[in-house]
Amino acid sequence: MISPPVFQGSIPALVTPFAPDGGFDEAAYRDLIEWQIAEGSTGLVACGTTGEAATLTFDEQFAIVRVCVEQARGRVPVIAGAGSNDTRVAAKNLAAAKTAGADAALMVPPCYNRPGQEGIFRHFEALAADAALPIILYNVPSRTVTDILPATVARIVTAFPAVFVAIKDASGVLARVSQTRALLGEGFVQLSGNDDLALAFNALGGTGCISVTANVAPRLCAEFQAACAGGDATRALALHDRLFALHEALFTDASPGPVKFALTQVRPGFPETLRLPMTPAEEASQAAVTAGLRKVG
Repeated sequence: MISPPVFQGSIPALVTPFAPDGGFDEAAYRDLIEWQIAEGSTGLVACGTTGEAATLTFDEQFAIVRVCVEQARGRVPVIAGAGSNDTRVAAKNLAAAKTAGADAALMVPPCYNRPGQEGIFRHFEALAADAALPIILYNVPSRTVTDILPATVARIVTAFPAVFVAIKDASGVLARVSQTRALLGEGFVQLSGNDDLALAFNALGGTGCISVTANVAPRLCAEFQAACAGGDATRALALHDRLFALHEALFTDASPGPVKFALTQVRPGFPETLRLPMTPAEEASQAAVTAGLRKVG
């Protein structure tokens, strides 16, 4: 297996722009990717949670990943959302992500089925058997209702170190960073899945964030991560404080409604369309986003 790229810094979990008729707006997506790279983002996640992957068909999902790879042109790594609650489907997704040209896959544990820790391990063990790409584990129990405990993370990574190269942790439990470091050492890459906790996450040993806010404020998010990596705690805290109201505002309604509204404010003409069951941000959420954008400047 080719050594994976280093995953660190500010990695936006890209929204997927849809035209008014609900179809994929490729031109808007390519424009968003160019802006992200120009502003300093260090990687891109295509078709993750924020990208409304749950409403994409299989063909749509990996066509979108292919567009992201084409537009990135190797300038930053592309991580494809590829998880499923069906192990066989997850394996098919993993192969499709490889065919589309992605550098890695972001994989949640099975949702809805709610396997125990042994089932989670067996799921990833099966994926590792024919892994076409490096895998970043994605722990987001608020959505999957399945929590990959640190001991299970360590079991998976220890069994298949060439496959499982990082974790995106959105559990909100900051102690997990230290617990995972104690089990796997400081060399295992840990990325925050929560913008509002990224400062503390990095202070505990994380190396970046797969970010919602970076869709809207990519340069500031990149500068924040650079300050963290460079040990400039004063600047990192100042940027965190500047961004914090926006971090909070982007979750005042069901995501990605607020972040798509925010993009219409900072990128005039960006389509706000979402696919049902997701709906546009309510008025109160829009007001919070507008206030957060003002504070960011």
